[in-house]
Amino acid sequence: MNDLLARRLALLDKPEHLDLLRHCRHGLEKESLRVAPSGNLALTPHPEALGSALTHPQITTDYSEALLEFITAAEEDPLHTLDELDAIHRFAYNRLGDEILWSQSMPCILPGEAQIPIAEYGSSHTGQIKHVYRKGLAVRYGKAMQCIAGIHYNFSLPEAMWGVLQRAEGDTRPARTFQSERYIALIRNFRRYSWLLMYLFGASPAVGKSFLQNRLHDLEHYSDKTLYLPWATSLRMSDLGYQNNAQAGIQPCYDSLESYLGSLRSAVSTPYPPYVAIGTRHDGEWIQLNTNVLQIENEYYSTIRPKRIACPGERPIQALGSRGVQYVEVRCLDIDPFLPLGIDVTTARFLDAFLLYCALEDSPLMPGEECRECTANFAHAVKEGRRPGLLLQQHGQARELVAWGLELIDTIATCAEQLDAAHGNTFHREALDAQRAKLLNPELTPSARVLRTMSREKLSFFEFSMRQSKLHAQAFRDRPLDKDATQAFEQRARDSIARQLEIEREQTGPFEDYVADYMAAIEPDERKSC
Repeated sequence: MNDLLARRLALLDKPEHLDLLRHCRHGLEKESLRVAPSGNLALTPHPEALGSALTHPQITTDYSEALLEFITAAEEDPLHTLDELDAIHRFAYNRLGDEILWSQSMPCILPGEAQIPIAEYGSSHTGQIKHVYRKGLAVRYGKAMQCIAGIHYNFSLPEAMWGVLQRAEGDTRPARTFQSERYIALIRNFRRYSWLLMYLFGASPAVGKSFLQNRLHDLEHYSDKTLYLPWATSLRMSDLGYQNNAQAGIQPCYDSLESYLGSLRSAVSTPYPPYVAIGTRHDGEWIQLNTNVLQIENEYYSTIRPKRIACPGERPIQALGSRGVQYVEVRCLDIDPFLPLGIDVTTARFLDAFLLYCALEDSPLMPGEECRECTANFAHAVKEGRRPGLLLQQHGQARELVAWGLELIDTIATCAEQLDAAHGNTFHREALDAQRAKLLNPELTPSARVLRTMSREKLSFFEFSMRQSKLHAQAFRDRPLDKDATQAFEQRARDSIARQLEIEREQTGPFEDYVADYMAAIEPDERKSC
């Protein structure tokens, strides 16, 4: 442990500050494909009983009409976050009929590209922007790639903690600036060490062969219907299908919030010749929002994002520029097919300790060479993370993954101990012990468990995933919500539909003008407050 990390932990360990870490916040966004009883992608519309995908606070869709996304509030206790996610699942299953939710990050059996339904959000300008954006994703990357699902972990440290650190370090900048820069520093360290998360939690070492039909790939044949890589942890986070597109040239700078936003502003404003050749409309119908490198900032695919809750009508890039970073969104977690929710509290508590370490550890700027090194380490971990003796690079020096991982766990343990001291328990240390065991025995990792189960029970990727999906579906259906909770969900569904209709009445005028105004709104508006 370096001196800076030790000093910061000692400061937070003082009696007057010890309670601060009780107030970290955790939120989850979990994507799941709706599938028919056959295991094929559901081609039905988003169930009306679940409410409006445009306005419901907890139940929406991501890319496809069949790709549900469940969203929790940000809670101080991750158990409460998981309880809310559990309740959303139980309500949804009560309204899905005979459909079930796919238990894997990699997709179920998909129809041809033309038949994969893009999410619909109604006739309002806001809803149409969301729909056309997704049409653009289809044009740029193909529909099948957009059906990959994952879990996003939203995490924030208490603002009062940043104030304590700022005063102790004699930093005289505005509090908002200090907090934003510390979150950006967290992101730099996350990029340095996120390969560890892929080893520990990657759960997608295999995929159905039909997913990559007629596409080049470097996967091996597991069986007639299954492709895999023997040492892979997360094919979801590999480069499958994302080669040779405009995003390959985007390298956001994480030196500061402003440099990061500058990279995104450039990407959403710079035409990309292949997209220019396609145009924005075909036979008068919108097919993408614009012909720039990115249609909007959310198109940039990243393992972690700085975030700020946006006001109505405000773009994420504006919210960050106006009011700074509020939390981070970790985007590289696979759905664990052995867990009904795809994630559990042990994972959440490890992530808390890991992210606290990334926030408090020294985080020098990352020159281009280190950036490339981190990208390569991550790529090695997702494709061959369990390979015995796998070597990564740290500042040009070879590091054996397991030894480096164990060293990191030992250092992160100091942050886990601080969290446990604040909460008066040993839960975070126990979560670290569970991850240390995976480094000592790779057969304990989710990716190894998937392949071992498939091999032992002679199952294809589809057969294994279908079995897990049915098991989880039955577990949720066996625990229906009580009457009051059900009625509360039903009311939120009705309210969301009413709100969508209200928006559709309010938004008038040419859609082209609305798109032009939205595309132009990339600079911060200091006057806007929510």
